[in-house]
Amino acid sequence: MSNRVAFVTGGAQGIGKGIATTLGAQGFKVAVADMNLETGTQTAKEINGAGGTAIAVEVDVTSTASVQAAVRTVEEELGPIEVVVNNAGWDDFMSFVDTTEEFWDKILDINFKGALRVVKAIAPGMIERGFGRIVNIGSDAGRVGSSLEAVYSGSKGGIIAFTKTLAREVATKGVTANSVCPGPTDTPALRKFVDGAGQNAEKVIAGMTRAVPMKRLGTPEDIGPAVAFFASDAAGFITGQTLSVSGGLTMA
Repeated sequence: MSNRVAFVTGGAQGIGKGIATTLGAQGFKVAVADMNLETGTQTAKEINGAGGTAIAVEVDVTSTASVQAAVRTVEEELGPIEVVVNNAGWDDFMSFVDTTEEFWDKILDINFKGALRVVKAIAPGMIERGFGRIVNIGSDAGRVGSSLEAVYSGSKGGIIAFTKTLAREVATKGVTANSVCPGPTDTPALRKFVDGAGQNAEKVIAGMTRAVPMKRLGTPEDIGPAVAFFASDAAGFITGQTLSVSGGLTMA
């Protein structure tokens, strides 16, 4: 069990909720940081109802001012942030040649620069205190590529590379940085993206499932334990690593 404060972006639903709920169950004091404050508040209530400690805080990771304000709120209410999980993300399915610069900017601003903003706001305090766990949510798309997700794959590949370099820079400061890369995970967002691309959702989901050796998609609850391990005191000698949680979809 842990009593450390964890800041989880995109923590209101989907994979983020799975992470926040797992951390809450393991004794972390969880800040459910999300643009959707109403849903985030409900997730925090569920964590508290299960015996954990959680608050919801509104944050827009595309805004430095919003990130800084959220960090201040959490540290005032829960204490110094010792664990940060950069999970907030966005995607849409389309061929790269059909994308626009506006689309590129949106994905990179949320998925890549969003993590940079959050780490920039929180890491200095971790370094000063001599302890921190940074867990960035990448994707197997960033490791091996994924059709119709070229820009998203690039953003997640960037997250993986950023995490490794960050790990080197803070290795002597008591701070670790690792990436968790989900494979295809059955969330409302995934189904919305598939539907939005004008494809038959069930057919696409079935194709994804066939590609996974375990013959099922991941769930948000599958991702949380991997993040909780990297966030734990037990993982103090593990840094710069990339862990896929994908039912064997990638094995390298």
